[in-house]
Amino acid sequence: MHRVLLVFVAAAGVSALGLPRLGASPADEPCDAPLQWEGKWVVYDHNTGRTSRAAVSYDGQNQRVRVLQQHKKHTPCQRFFEYIYLYQSKVMFQIDQKTKECSKIALTEAWDPFDIPTNSTFEDQYIIGGPGDNVEVQEWSDRKPARQHETWVGVYTLKDCYPVQETYTKNSTVTTSTRFFSLQLGISDPKVFTPPLTCQSSRPERMVEFSC
Repeated sequence: MHRVLLVFVAAAGVSALGLPRLGASPADEPCDAPLQWEGKWVVYDHNTGRTSRAAVSYDGQNQRVRVLQQHKKHTPCQRFFEYIYLYQSKVMFQIDQKTKECSKIALTEAWDPFDIPTNSTFEDQYIIGGPGDNVEVQEWSDRKPARQHETWVGVYTLKDCYPVQETYTKNSTVTTSTRFFSLQLGISDPKVFTPPLTCQSSRPERMVEFSC
């Protein structure tokens, strides 16, 4: 579970991502998600209505994440950044992809990996896709009997425990939904977690994503 995500609302008895598998029974315990992978994600902010696409390198073993925003369409005044999160050092680097300007910002939130916490509640098991072209997944949440609504729901593949979607609500004003795709095991280039030389003279404040 990673604290960047939103509450996932499904219709009664049917998930929003696929049809439930008839006779699905509760899993004994969550699967173990991969510790290192590379791939892409799409993050949707439900408050602003903005979607952000990025290439991602995830290293759960060393508690670090690199996010490279992708240019999918022309958005006036938008700046694109590379983010390097180093949780063991409690610091995040924000690098402007065009100018290479760099900000160095303290990380105040604790490391929260992309996985299924052991105390999660099993919600459902179902098929995404159709005959001959599908994948079986499990859905877990942090729902507890004393609380009416979930604050986190994660969908992970049944076979290898890859993240498919995580939805998370932090508070009444921060809600996000993230979809994962094209994941590959391992880190092809560990140097992506090393900030560029421009970060040696970094600024202490975060750069704005829109310049006008």
